[in-house]
Amino acid sequence: MITVYHYMAVSAILFSLGTFGVLTRKNAIVIFMCIELMLNSVNLTFIALSRHLGSMDGQVFVFFIMTVAAAEAAVGLALMISFYRNRESIDVDDINLLKW
Repeated sequence: MITVYHYMAVSAILFSLGTFGVLTRKNAIVIFMCIELMLNSVNLTFIALSRHLGSMDGQVFVFFIMTVAAAEAAVGLALMISFYRNRESIDVDDINLLKW
């Protein structure tokens, strides 16, 4: 039988993979995908605990997290397109527009 601890373990593994990807990758799109993976692992935790505790609070949080993640993906993609048009690259090391 699958318990809440199984869901928590899968969520921890997904979050760890996302963190590893954010810290080691240089491609900005891959970094955004890893951030999305981390957000989805948090969503899995909220849903599993919400189901386990018999409360709807976790599902409400997931709804808001998904809304923010969709907005973040749209803004992030727009920024990446803008950076690519200006610099012809989306490497994080090449994006130094904030420097003088």
